[in-house]
Amino acid sequence: MLIKGSITALVTPMLSNGDLDYSSLESLINLQIDSGISGLVAVGTTGESATVDFDDHIKLIEFFVKITNKRIPIIAGTGANSTDEALHLTQAAAEVGADAALLVSPYYNKPPQEGIYRHHMKIADEVNIPQILYNVPSRTASFIEPETISRLSNHDNILGVKDATGDMKNFDEVYKLCEKKIKDKDFFLYSGDDFSSLEFLKRGGHGTISVTSNVVPKIVSEICQLIEKDFNKAKELDNSLQSLNKNLFSESNPIPVKWALKLLGFIDTGIRLPLIELSDSNKKVLEKSLKDLNLI
Repeated sequence: MLIKGSITALVTPMLSNGDLDYSSLESLINLQIDSGISGLVAVGTTGESATVDFDDHIKLIEFFVKITNKRIPIIAGTGANSTDEALHLTQAAAEVGADAALLVSPYYNKPPQEGIYRHHMKIADEVNIPQILYNVPSRTASFIEPETISRLSNHDNILGVKDATGDMKNFDEVYKLCEKKIKDKDFFLYSGDDFSSLEFLKRGGHGTISVTSNVVPKIVSEICQLIEKDFNKAKELDNSLQSLNKNLFSESNPIPVKWALKLLGFIDTGIRLPLIELSDSNKKVLEKSLKDLNLI
């Protein structure tokens, strides 16, 4: 199953008291689809998976599946630093109809490469759903080395990798090691870093799993579509987003992007502790980025 182009790692809307806001979520999902996005990540790290309990996690994934109604693929965030927990989440996501799963590398406990390999292999062996590895060492303190990605790419249920390192040398090494699988369309590379996604796609990446596309889904989608048709235009559009990209990561994701969506009138202020509302100083610079793009 190839999912190509712009994929939004969607926020999970919450009311000011932290309760889930399904009405706003439905509106966001439909807005993303109407804006030409190619897929959605449900309850990934941008969707505050770390502070959503198991039952709500699965209810949210099921809601995404229901509202999209097969219009675009749903990739369920099911990663955890416990292999058993990740396994149960992935199985449950498959049962409620998710099209694929996104599994962040086990965080905090810092497993060795063999541990990372066995973690993902166990889940891939036991759950028959396409799975995307998620390499984001800046958040997990757990780096999936290119050799480990190459080993894992041989499993039929492991679809690809989301690479949020922003390191093009790492991209090149993964591409080199997995080149045959990539050319045979058996393994796919997704950027997880909005700052470097254009270069990632230019070098042969298949898509971007984006935070910025929460705010500007049409532009991110257009950039992906233009890569092979008109790179100069894609670069121009990408350049126009660099200030927004920067300010959407001024504090821990998803603090800034949730505030931006609140300012645009799409969601309430809710975010769950230990994350808190964006600081006043960073609100000012993010607001300027939105104004510069004529969004407000």
